Amino acid sequence: MKLSIYAKLYPSGEDRDSVVLFSTKRASAVLVPSALIKDIECGSLSEEEQETLFGLGLLARSDEEEKQEMLNFIQELNILNKTLIATVVLNLDCNLGCRYCFEGTRKGKLYLSDETADKFVDFLKISSDLSNKNEIKITFYGGEPLLSTERIASISEKILSFAGGKGLKYSFSLVTNGTLLTPGVVKRLALLGLKNAKVTLDGPKHIHDNFRPFKSGKGSFDVIVRNIKDACDKIHVEIGGNYTKDNYREFPRLLDYLLAEGLTPDKIPMIRFDPVVNENSAFALPDFSDGCNSSREPWLIDASLHLREEILKRGYRTQKITPAPCIVELFDSIMMDYDGALYKCPVLIGRKDYRVGDITTGLADYRESHALDNWKNEECLACAYLPLCFGGCRYMKLLQDGDINGINCRKEYFDRILAQLVSQDIKYDL
Repeated sequence: MKLSIYAKLYPSGEDRDSVVLFSTKRASAVLVPSALIKDIECGSLSEEEQETLFGLGLLARSDEEEKQEMLNFIQELNILNKTLIATVVLNLDCNLGCRYCFEGTRKGKLYLSDETADKFVDFLKISSDLSNKNEIKITFYGGEPLLSTERIASISEKILSFAGGKGLKYSFSLVTNGTLLTPGVVKRLALLGLKNAKVTLDGPKHIHDNFRPFKSGKGSFDVIVRNIKDACDKIHVEIGGNYTKDNYREFPRLLDYLLAEGLTPDKIPMIRFDPVVNENSAFALPDFSDGCNSSREPWLIDASLHLREEILKRGYRTQKITPAPCIVELFDSIMMDYDGALYKCPVLIGRKDYRVGDITTGLADYRESHALDNWKNEECLACAYLPLCFGGCRYMKLLQDGDINGINCRKEYFDRILAQLVSQDIKYDL
């Protein structure tokens, strides 16, 4: 047995006689005596120690065997998956006038039609292979999906009508600005399968209202918080937020406000903050450039660690370090735009070069257009961060280089941040 390629060794802090071993392929961390590392190198571990560390992904029989394990990782993940996952863009309309709107110039009175909605249900029922699935999960997306509440209800009723007969469970979630997530809407949609809503709060009230006002200019913060309070006892409400270099240090004030308002960790199961990304396409809003242009910008390290620590120390949960293949590599995950065009990633929706078919003709071969298996090379396979990266984000590669091909290497990022992320996970038992 030898130390895994995908194992990282970090100091344990004040205890100089111990180190932390972390497996990027199992997301497992263990505190061990420093002397154990010498035992691994000398091959003098006991059989019990070998079995334990092997099971945690920290030891391997050989480099070649472990590389082969990673080569098969996503294929096995796809085989084992029993859930069909779909994201449906219901419209490109919105009742807010966000300064950094991701849809940008794509926005408009564009809605999913009756015909396309019916074809989507048929796609799930007939075109998709449900024989090895036990569940259908849909995320309704926009624009603002709750401008299409009747459409959500109609689609859900039709799926429920055939899913039960096939022994399939059905549930759905919303990515919503939260302004229309009223008690009546939640009550109605919960009966049809609504389990989760991700709602955006961009920091404390004065920052949020500046970045995410109603189209009238009136702030939306108070309306959203009121709706979260009413909804969180009936469905899971996750809170997301989008920060910039200039305002991320204000976001902990939002967390304190939530606690003071009774939106405690037992009511909000997940909080995650992410940087605003500047679009560099024809969709970009011309008057906004306060976001980041690359995942390599140095301030992002401080921002992500600072905000993650602030979330965790108040008792909330946030995203755990875990193996993370790109969504385009997951075969049973698909996105449909309001016009029936199919895509493999929500952030590629509307970019016609990255369509992978439509709801009528089905999926086309997208292996080349989406650079599948771009990480299957010796450099990536020998990298300790491969399980956390798998070639990086196609979208960020496109933004940074204007080309989706090749890899969006995150080695420098993980070199700088992973030890502290692991430390946070251990400290807060994440």
